[in-house]
Amino acid sequence: MDNNLDHSEIEDELFEHFRFDVPKGQLLLRIDKFLMNLIPNATRNKIQQAATNGDIYANDVPVKSNYKVKPLDVIRILLAHPPFENRVDPENIPLDIVYEDDTLLLINKPAGLVVHPGHGNYTGTLVNALAFHFENLPLNSSDRPGLVHRIDKDTSGLLVIAKTEQAMTHLAKQFEFKTSEREYVALVWGNVKEEQGTIEGNIARHVKDRMQMAVFADPEIGKPAITHYKVLERFGYVTLVSCVLETGRTHQIRVHMKHLGHPLFNDSRYGGDLILKGTTFTKYKQFIDNCFKICPRQALHAKTLGFVHPKTQELLRFNTELPTDIQELIEKWRGYATSNAAEPDED
Repeated sequence: MDNNLDHSEIEDELFEHFRFDVPKGQLLLRIDKFLMNLIPNATRNKIQQAATNGDIYANDVPVKSNYKVKPLDVIRILLAHPPFENRVDPENIPLDIVYEDDTLLLINKPAGLVVHPGHGNYTGTLVNALAFHFENLPLNSSDRPGLVHRIDKDTSGLLVIAKTEQAMTHLAKQFEFKTSEREYVALVWGNVKEEQGTIEGNIARHVKDRMQMAVFADPEIGKPAITHYKVLERFGYVTLVSCVLETGRTHQIRVHMKHLGHPLFNDSRYGGDLILKGTTFTKYKQFIDNCFKICPRQALHAKTLGFVHPKTQELLRFNTELPTDIQELIEKWRGYATSNAAEPDED
């Protein structure tokens, strides 16, 4: 490669595989350690080799592995070949279609299904399934076919898929301008004090654990996030809540409920897979282990989705039943609370 080429000419031959906008609160950290915390399954040796090869950029300048990442840096990894996640191979994965017309469709996503390909998940995703069942779906701003929004791998529930460019634009604006309705049902640790309330707090990547998101008091860090919650049922050591999203940030409900002091039940990323409330009795520990086995993921379901139809302008509202694992989990806690008359925690 000619070293006299300017950066714009070099970048024309490269493909962006990762991009990280470093938050304002980031502590100084070697870039190899920074990326190792952020990219799943990446070893430090691989990252250091990438830096040696000139593939890691900080603010559009190639850097070595000892570069110290600082607040507001833009870190990118550029390679000479396209990222695998931009190549979508059609796969015959069954879809639970709740509604469909010539403009859009609603899918009830099961827990465990990744929405789109990414690092470590290049196949077996919802996008691979969509590519098999539908042709010429419009691309969103991230070049994902049909996707208007997303939910986490281990969250179940409703997703709307656009089938036309007009639908993609129209629906995306509804999500952007907070006119869509999104209600989730979650089982959280602890006895939620208020019957209902609103959680507000900017969300950005956790400064130390880059696989987590966190709430920041500084308004200049992260993006604004608002979650409205309401208690549906109390079981003493856990509470069933409804969460309505006003914004749609990554892990929003999981982060906001943890910030409130009530992590989602069995949410391993945010500490909910430990016994956070209850007694020290062996019998209780066995009960919790059984609950974790019944619902081996965060107890979160996207139950309701409402929006204006892009073509007919009709207000549509869809509801789904809670999946079997969450239903069984609720029944188990209901039985426990009744038979043990567990005293609610006052926090």
